[in-house]
Amino acid sequence: MSGKPIAADTVDQLSSGEVFARAFLEHGPNTEVHFDYTITEAFKPTQDRPRLMVSQLFKKRRIEEPTSRFWSESRPSKDQASGIFEGALRQEATFRFGTSEASVRPITAWVQIPEALFKDERALAEFIDYRLLVRLATAENQALTLGPHGLLNCPGVTELKYSGGYVDGVMAACNEIEQNGATAHAMIVNPVDYYHLMMGKGTLLADLKGNGTLIVRTRMVAPGCALVGDFAVAARLLHWGRSVIRVGTPPEGTFASDGLAVCAEIYEGLAVHLPTHFFHAIPG
Repeated sequence: MSGKPIAADTVDQLSSGEVFARAFLEHGPNTEVHFDYTITEAFKPTQDRPRLMVSQLFKKRRIEEPTSRFWSESRPSKDQASGIFEGALRQEATFRFGTSEASVRPITAWVQIPEALFKDERALAEFIDYRLLVRLATAENQALTLGPHGLLNCPGVTELKYSGGYVDGVMAACNEIEQNGATAHAMIVNPVDYYHLMMGKGTLLADLKGNGTLIVRTRMVAPGCALVGDFAVAARLLHWGRSVIRVGTPPEGTFASDGLAVCAEIYEGLAVHLPTHFFHAIPG
């Protein structure tokens, strides 16, 4: 099992944790299982309680090389835009055309396997599925949102300061997207804002759903803020279409005590064609 991709028929029948647990009982500390798909896409623990992840907001593009070049547009300065025909009516008419580069990078998560699970295939499979894969999904949310190459650090994403209530700031971001000729397809919000300022506030969530606006709840956006954009059009999730779960040595400072550590790793990046179509609503 070590170092070899998992057969497609096995993937269809078993979760990532089940595949790893079977291999671990045979290979122990030498276990390294390779998958020919991105394991967060087959993430099963949330099937009975659906919750969107950041990666699900994007259309996906599989690439074979670490770096990909793609078309992009950017917003000019006000002086450069002032003489563009109908630029005041159609902001997108002022955008500058160009190309950019994006790279696929590893996204990892670690857990330590309790010794009592070493010989228990079922319990070990559940532990990998419900703990390691959950941590990997969180790491993926972090990388795609506020990581060094995430959306919040992408040049051209606009900070939009608001002075009224939180919902006013979110609605202002939705409006700005449509003033750029795009659609307020989705937003990423902190759970504290979702539960205290959005849920139960009249028809707000129903209205957003009816508008086709998806919502991702994650701690990777600060409370009081929201990242709103036309995710489906403005960016692509680049990936290699493979993953690995392996026993290994974690970076220093990963855990408070010693133990057998297991790493899950996927390989993704963002090609942001239209940073002009993302607005980061923040308190002013």
